[in-house]
Amino acid sequence: MNKVEVFFFAVLRDRAGTDQVQLEIPSAATVADFKQLIVEKFPRLAETIDSTLVAVNKEYAFDDEVVPDGAELALFPPVSGGSDFPTIFAITENELDFDWVLKEITLPTTGAVCFFTGVVRAVTTHDNPHQTQYLEYESYVSMAEAKMQQVAKEIRQKWPLVESIAIIQRVGRLYPGTPTVIIACSAAHRDTGVFEAASFGIDRLKQIVPIWKKEVGPEGKIWVEGDYFPPPGER
Repeated sequence: MNKVEVFFFAVLRDRAGTDQVQLEIPSAATVADFKQLIVEKFPRLAETIDSTLVAVNKEYAFDDEVVPDGAELALFPPVSGGSDFPTIFAITENELDFDWVLKEITLPTTGAVCFFTGVVRAVTTHDNPHQTQYLEYESYVSMAEAKMQQVAKEIRQKWPLVESIAIIQRVGRLYPGTPTVIIACSAAHRDTGVFEAASFGIDRLKQIVPIWKKEVGPEGKIWVEGDYFPPPGER
């Protein structure tokens, strides 16, 4: 048997009647097995267990993953984004799926969606003309996702009629012609600020979200750096 520490948050804490508990679970138990065991111990969790998120040692965990001995597990509902409308933010190595994003941010009230996407250039013709073989993007993921949330919050403060927002950055090695980022905003009408919001979103992403790129071409490699330094007091 493995010993684990379990923490409950938000409505899960209310239903369990405690904020933490120590449990013994079978040594090969998966996250799915754990959820079944926790419902047996706290029957009031049964109503919401299917929509409950589980973290193992501070990382999101999925049903087929085995829970290690001595693990710290947390149960909580989907994180509140501070809005009644969908807010999607992610750093990913996967191909960007525009159709999926459109589906996720389109509501019954939606009449306008504005997308911005950046694409890897093979040839740069202005400033310092050169060729690019590929870009390598990297990110400080946990901080980047928090800053993406900040960008979404700023968008809603400036354009309160914007409904859903998606901010997704692809990382890894990306070749010319590959989309690198999605900034998408939806609203009831096109005159609600969706164009301006998407433009603001990419500008703020480049200012405050910790993402870097290395450009590789026939002349060698270079890290492309920005020039924005947050002023005192900006968080």
